[in-house]
Amino acid sequence: MTEQIAVFGSAFNPPTQGHASVLAQLCHFDKVLLVPSYRHAWGKMMAPYETRCGWVQALIQDLRLPNLHLCQREASLGREGDAVTTHMLLSALQDDYPDAALTFVVGTDNLLKFDQFADSAQILSRWSVLGMPEKVVVRSTHIRERLAQGLPVGDLTTPTIAAQLSEAVFCR
Repeated sequence: MTEQIAVFGSAFNPPTQGHASVLAQLCHFDKVLLVPSYRHAWGKMMAPYETRCGWVQALIQDLRLPNLHLCQREASLGREGDAVTTHMLLSALQDDYPDAALTFVVGTDNLLKFDQFADSAQILSRWSVLGMPEKVVVRSTHIRERLAQGLPVGDLTTPTIAAQLSEAVFCR
């Protein structure tokens, strides 16, 4: 039987309850690779890559879903300074998992503009794309805004991430 792998890329800047609500819906996959953006294709400013990988590890710990795995493949693809496209990532992951069926998971916000992704037609012809709505609508921007105002974020993310973010704010 072919291994079914979901690829869930995001800035995770930081991870939210929205991310968690999508991940909880992916339990039918053998493996779910959580892929933090190494360098955002559209130039989005983000916390350092290593920090966001730590947040993803905390998310995985907090959710306790056995099929979740941090995937740092974008780092090896983006080291030369270029942005990593979804097509580049999926091609590399298919090389890493040659016998697996990959499904690229996108939120509804990105599904609506999927035609703007580099090589979107090639992606659709080679892999499955799954649009997943969030059951809890929370954006990373909401967390960053609350932190800037000194407000708690425990209801917007998981406990470990909320504690890490609060500590970081108080240590400034």
